[in-house]
Amino acid sequence: MNEFEKNVQSKRNDAVDSAVGFIVSFGFFATLFIIATLVNFFGS
Repeated sequence: MNEFEKNVQSKRNDAVDSAVGFIVSFGFFATLFIIATLVNFFGS
């Protein structure tokens, strides 16, 4: 076992971090889609 495997900085589960990243990025693009849809709806 090397030095980095012994001295781990974060012991949290990687699935939690990846789920949070997915939700944040999905929320960002969903917000952009909703704003563009509203602009398209009120612009026409």
